[in-house]
Amino acid sequence: MVAVRDSHLTNPEDFDAKTWTSSLALTSTEQDELFELYTQLALKEAAESVEDEADFRFPLLAYGVEMIEILMTMDMDMDTLKVALLYPFFDAKLYDNEQIESLFGSKLLPLLVAVVEMDAIRTLQAKSQKPSETQIDNLRRMLMAIVDDVRAIVIKLAERICHLRQVKNASEEERVLAAKEIADIYSPLANRLGIGQLKWELEDLSFRYSHPDTYKQIAKLLLERRIDREEFIDSFVSQVKEGVEAAGGRVEVYGRPKHIYSIWKKMQKKNLDFTGLYDVRAVRVIAAELQDCYAALGVIHNLFRPIPSEFDDYVANPKANGYQSIHTVVAVGDESKAVEVQIRTKQMHDDAELGVAAHWRYKEGADSTKKGSYEEKIDWLRKLLAWQDDMAESGSLVDELRSQVFDDRVYVFTPKGDVVDMPQGSTPLDFAYYVHSMVGHRCIGAKISGRIVPFTYELQTGDQIEIITQKNPNPSRDWLLPNLGYVKSARARAKINTYFKRLDRDKNVAAGKDMLEGELHKLKLQLSDASCAFERFNSNTLEDLLAQVGSGDARLNQVINHIKVLLLQPTAEEEDKLALELVDQQVLKSQNQPKKKRSKDHIVVEGMGNLMTHIANCCQPIPGDDIVGYITQGRGISIHRNGCLQYADLSNRQPERIIDAVWGGDFSGGYGVTLVVHASDRSGLLRDLTTIFANDRIHVVGMNTRTDAKLQTATLEINIELYNIDTLSHLINRMSQVKGVIYAKRLK
Repeated sequence: MVAVRDSHLTNPEDFDAKTWTSSLALTSTEQDELFELYTQLALKEAAESVEDEADFRFPLLAYGVEMIEILMTMDMDMDTLKVALLYPFFDAKLYDNEQIESLFGSKLLPLLVAVVEMDAIRTLQAKSQKPSETQIDNLRRMLMAIVDDVRAIVIKLAERICHLRQVKNASEEERVLAAKEIADIYSPLANRLGIGQLKWELEDLSFRYSHPDTYKQIAKLLLERRIDREEFIDSFVSQVKEGVEAAGGRVEVYGRPKHIYSIWKKMQKKNLDFTGLYDVRAVRVIAAELQDCYAALGVIHNLFRPIPSEFDDYVANPKANGYQSIHTVVAVGDESKAVEVQIRTKQMHDDAELGVAAHWRYKEGADSTKKGSYEEKIDWLRKLLAWQDDMAESGSLVDELRSQVFDDRVYVFTPKGDVVDMPQGSTPLDFAYYVHSMVGHRCIGAKISGRIVPFTYELQTGDQIEIITQKNPNPSRDWLLPNLGYVKSARARAKINTYFKRLDRDKNVAAGKDMLEGELHKLKLQLSDASCAFERFNSNTLEDLLAQVGSGDARLNQVINHIKVLLLQPTAEEEDKLALELVDQQVLKSQNQPKKKRSKDHIVVEGMGNLMTHIANCCQPIPGDDIVGYITQGRGISIHRNGCLQYADLSNRQPERIIDAVWGGDFSGGYGVTLVVHASDRSGLLRDLTTIFANDRIHVVGMNTRTDAKLQTATLEINIELYNIDTLSHLINRMSQVKGVIYAKRLK
């Protein structure tokens, strides 16, 4: 549960340092060290007169004492507490680096400097007007990158809480600016690090200054002070723990009341009024095993009256992000105060806090599905905070907490205070080309914090860069040489290459003209015909296209092939004419080739083979059709399709000549079929139909076409050779799908 501290800022005159240090949970040696440092700083403060920028006096020691009390709730080490006490004096420039090192030891100086560097970000950020979401996120990341000791972050968060308390009596403008800074940078940072002990106070104080009326309204609705709400939660936690232990279970139970900012956020998000919130008071139960979770749920429902509509089992039905927990709301006491209870195992808790369902991702509404190196490092830092006690006992705290949070990126400032995210190893020229191409082209020098640096200088996180430019662009080709180290980024290199390509444009245009003109002449085309390729190669004029060909940006063969497709492709009418010529050639070839001899047993009549048969021209049956025979005079047996109109007439007049017939099991060779296609008359129709025959390897024997100019239709009779009925069905179906075809069928 979040600790509540007594402020020493209101009456610093009544403060007794010895009593205060003795009350801290420190060893006697540590208490003596802290008291000695306090005494030394008290003498320094008495000898100096320091006035705050806001034009009102404020005791530096009381500021440091308040920071220590905040840090004590997080069990920070002794060096951190000393730095917190020293920071107000160091920030006010009452001590310089050398004095800190000589008077207080070399261990404290790096941590003090890191905290001050973080404060520099606040100053620069204030210069930037209406920062974007990307800019704000860059600032948050830079806070992590600029320090190599996570303790500096915790100290800075504690200092910002003190600052918010301090500006309580300042002007409204200063309170609003302080609140905006906290909301944009420090509250999300505390949230990402999981430092709930500090986050709630940062959010509540900033919300109080930015939305004073809303803050007072919610505070009034709560009808109780925070300390009273915490006492209520303590009582509830005790009852739950005793009930579970009495049932033979072992769980860890803790809770905290919702702070005012969190209540307001939930009201906004769910569009509810205050009476609709059930989780103003919340308790969490951590069990060892899954069965213990449901056992604890049963005990809680026996002790208190559950609210049925507010029960969710995210263990049986996890959320999409993997979050698992049992949520229930119970009414407590005569006043039926609602308490939300979350029950989960230790593993579920770790997953929710540090995994894909981490609470800070849910709070900030970020894209939590893309977990890159930045989020992994944040998770690592959060674990460090949880491990602090163990590491402090082993003496490895400083070594473990010292880290280089970002070794692959650097964060630098523009002269206006904007943060720019650059790759590690970037140079001033990379930065200049990042800002704008012309800034890079006209760059003749660079300053880092007012000091001239060479182009090969590698940018460091925290550098404030000013680019010196001349009137006319004049980049050097040497900048492109990798061994000289002028530029590291591909972006800057591409912009320099583009500049020199434009500089050599006349030479490239002439070379491209010679190359393209020669190839077009072979195709009997003019250079002006190349205009059809402008869109394909992103050119606005012929000169642009020639420059691309000359420089090699556009390959000559690609340009020529594209022009051939657009200008030399035959029209639909030409393709129809070509298709007819191919059909005529195929028919002539078929007539000149000797006809294949069919097997004698291709048709069996009345159970007998080797009889003289022929296929009737009226219906042209093919293998697979249901057939019958008709005994002719002198020409053997005529084979008809069952259902043929001519056969029906013959069977009525001379039924004695009708004879049964079937296809033999050993037949080969093709059978002629005539297809009729009725379609809208259009160019390319014949091409599309013959393409189907070619793809299916259908032999076309002949073709006859008729057109109706009045109806704009065409009728085609196509004689083909097939081997079975299945191929015919497939062919007719394909032809029916051709654009403009009204119907396609077999001629009866």
